[in-house]
Order: sequence, then C-alpha cells, then structure tokens
Amino acid sequence: AMAAERALAMATCTAPVNIAVIKYWGKRDTDLILPINSSLSVTLHQDQLKTTTTAAASRDFTEDRLWLNGKEADVGHPRVQACLREVRRLARKRRGGGEDTAALSLSYKIHIASENDFPTAAGLASSAAGYACLVSVLARLYGVEEELSEVARRGSGSACRSMFGGFVQWQRGERPDGTDSLALQVAPETHWPELRVLVLVKKPVSSTAGMQTSVETSPLLKHRAEVVVPERLAQMMRHIRERDFEGFGQLAMRDSNQFHATCLDTFPPIFYLTDLSRHIIALAHRYNAHHGHTKVAYTFDAGPNAVIFALADTVAEFVEVVRRSFPPATNGDQ
Repeated sequence: AMAAERALAMATCTAPVNIAVIKYWGKRDTDLILPINSSLSVTLHQDQLKTTTTAAASRDFTEDRLWLNGKEADVGHPRVQACLREVRRLARKRRGGGEDTAALSLSYKIHIASENDFPTAAGLASSAAGYACLVSVLARLYGVEEELSEVARRGSGSACRSMFGGFVQWQRGERPDGTDSLALQVAPETHWPELRVLVLVKKPVSSTAGMQTSVETSPLLKHRAEVVVPERLAQMMRHIRERDFEGFGQLAMRDSNQFHATCLDTFPPIFYLTDLSRHIIALAHRYNAHHGHTKVAYTFDAGPNAVIFALADTVAEFVEVVRRSFPPATNGDQ
C-alpha cells in the first residue's frame, strides 16, 4: 500500500479581496471568531488584487513551514494552525477514519508559500484574501469539498466572505459552536456588471487591535450590532437586488461613517481616518451635490484608505476630480 502513496503533492489557488459595505466590527467569541453582527461585502476582481498560495506535502518534509511574499513566517501562528487542523479534520472525516492509500497521507508535513500582488499592510483586507486562499489550497491538496467558509473564518473573520465572488453575506449565526456562522453569496458578480470600485491608497498603516476594546467600551457598537445592522443588511440586499446605486451608495457611506463613529465611541478612542480621508469624504459629498444625486460612494475599513464605489460611466470623471484635488506630490511619497 505504501507504494501507492504519492511522494509529493502540490496545489495552487488564488483568492480575492473583499470590501464590506455593511461592516463587521466586534466578536462575541474571539477564539472561534464569531461576530456580534452579520456583514455584507463586495468581492473585488482578481485581475487587480489577489493572493496566490501554493501548498506542497511530502514524506521528505521534516516540519510544516510557511513563506509570505518570499519571507519565512511563523507557521505556528494560532490562526494558521486552526485552519490546518480544521482541513485535516475534514479530510480524516471524509475518509471515514481509514487511510485511503490513493489519498495524500495526513501525516506528511506541509510547505506553504503565499504571495500578495498588493501591499500587505495597505489595510486592504490582505488577511481576508490570505486565509481564504490558504483554506482553499489546503482543501484542494487534501481533496476536501465541504462548506469551507466556516474554516476560513477561523483564520480571519472577513476571510469567509472571500470564498465567494460577487456580493456576499457573512451570517452572524446563533450557535455557540459557530457552525452556522457562514458566508453566503447574495448575488454573483454578473448581477451588476456596471459597478466599479476604486481604491485610493495613501500610506499603509496597521490597524490596531482595537476591535475588542470597542466591544467592551462602546455603547454605540452594541446598539449598532443589535438594532442598526439587521435593518441595514435587509435594505442593502434590496438595493443590490434592484441594482439601485443611489440606495446602495448612500447606505454604504452611512454604514462606514457609523463604523468609524463606534471607533470614536471606543474608550480610549480609535482613529483610523486621517485628514486626507476626511478630505475625500467631503469631496465625494461635494461631487454628488454638484450632480444632484449619488454618483460616488466611499467606504473606509480599519485604516485611512478610501474605497470608492461608482458606476462605470462615472469613473473617469471622478478620477480626474480626485487628481485635481490631490495633485501628486513631487517627492513621490504619495
């Protein structure tokens, strides 16, 4: 039987970045990564931003190892280990406990190499793409085809949303074991082909570990999770279904603003938005007021970089407006 075991197995996957329009902020279980509210995101096209991960297993490897963008990283990181453990558990379950000789031996050590084609610290949800990619590639390596968003969630909460394209809801779930805290596709990317996303990157900053401080200290966050988000989620799904950009854009901006208000309501407060972020917010409102309706909408995650939604026919004009408002710095630091 030993001869049938493959000496080396390899798999490669790519995964996309996603941008939340109804934000996830706050966990009710930090170990299982269970959120205090559901969230909704738009998955970006992989032509521009993606993570590519290759995993190999071999009887010759002496230990599990991990490389990120060419540099060796800590494979013992608890979240990486959670993903590895979960996928191996699913593979074992699938084989009914017996060792399938044609399948990859679960005792083999694994080498994983991951590359981002975007700046890792740009606050561009690199962990979401990274963990979605890790889980996909491990599943392919071990021949697991189960529902995987639950496993990706164990790596990084928002990673479960990167398991699908188009528009994706991460359901809060009710069960304490997290088995119903999953991602579901609300609509495929073909549903709204005119929708465009611009990412305006100034400078990378790392988002602080502020999330749990918000959960512990912000009364606004509690109100948001229990009262505001459930209603907004239903509204946002309706706007997407109807391809109503006016409604979609307005709600995305309101939700982004409220998320940052909960950061300000955290004690001590967290500031992700910079003066530049605020200039872009003001510019978007001025631009929309000039046109008499919502043509662009901003959203900001836990960082200063603006993500702008617009329909295809607006992009060129708005990019020009941004260029004129923020002339490129001559010293090249922009």
